[in-house]
Amino acid sequence: MRTIDWVDGAVELIDQTALPGELKVLRVTAVAELIAAIRSLAVRGAPALGVAGAFGVALAAREFAGDAEGLARAVRAVEVARPTAVNLARGARRAAARLGDGAEAVLAEACAVRDEEVAASAAMAALGADLVQELCGERPRVLTHCNTGALAAVVGGTALAVVFELQRRGALAGVIASETRPLLQGARLTAWELERAGIGFRVAVDSAGPFLLARGEADVVILGADRICANGDVVNKVGTYAHALGARRAGVPFVVVAPESTVDMDTPDGAAVEIEDRGAAEVTPFSAAVNPAFDITPNDLVTAVVTDRRVVRLDRGEKL
Repeated sequence: MRTIDWVDGAVELIDQTALPGELKVLRVTAVAELIAAIRSLAVRGAPALGVAGAFGVALAAREFAGDAEGLARAVRAVEVARPTAVNLARGARRAAARLGDGAEAVLAEACAVRDEEVAASAAMAALGADLVQELCGERPRVLTHCNTGALAAVVGGTALAVVFELQRRGALAGVIASETRPLLQGARLTAWELERAGIGFRVAVDSAGPFLLARGEADVVILGADRICANGDVVNKVGTYAHALGARRAGVPFVVVAPESTVDMDTPDGAAVEIEDRGAAEVTPFSAAVNPAFDITPNDLVTAVVTDRRVVRLDRGEKL
């Protein structure tokens, strides 16, 4: 099953807010419904958001046919539904570039975005597994953060695709999945995907990650990204920075796996990225809270960036 797809004139997507209790598929026929799904995190993960953005414009082209102003507003609303991950706006703009050619051309472009993400997952899996085996030997123990499997992409995934490939090769000793506060994408979604794949894993609270690395319980940190800046700074789910610091202290490789669509050469560094705050209600109903959805990991803490086209060894001074 694909996380998100175009089926008979509508967008169908797995509702990630219902997992792991229920595998629920939403059928979305209006732009406003898709934006609500994006904001509620029913669909999330940088590659999946890129596909959602493109399909959102395809919906808009049908819903607002003959209404140029309404169409423009709808496209813009899709682009900015969540501000931090570059893929959402990039996918929407790519599909919107075909609006002058008609709704079918827009849909064709959106489907191309989907198909490219599918191919990217397979490429990242192979390149990433090769690198991890080079860095860590034949049966590494992996620590990962947030959810980077098929739920974050269309199929396969990014960082978790590497884990799946290591398992396929018989070259995986086990996985620690951090729970990922406040919405538990690790404990709910990554654990669900690992269990379905038959991979042995343990869930750890986020704050335990650096200590577990210091205690020698993982050989490599593998995770994804919502945006990789031109200088190699990595914007990813909050908690990533702490794992990077822990990995550096423990001498453990810190590997970021994300498609080329997540590399943003127009953003010079992490300081230029708007970090989404999800609001206090997701953390506590009892007091004021700060709830950044993402953090920024400086490039000097990143061993390598793996995309579907290349491996960039930042630790060796290579540039994106």
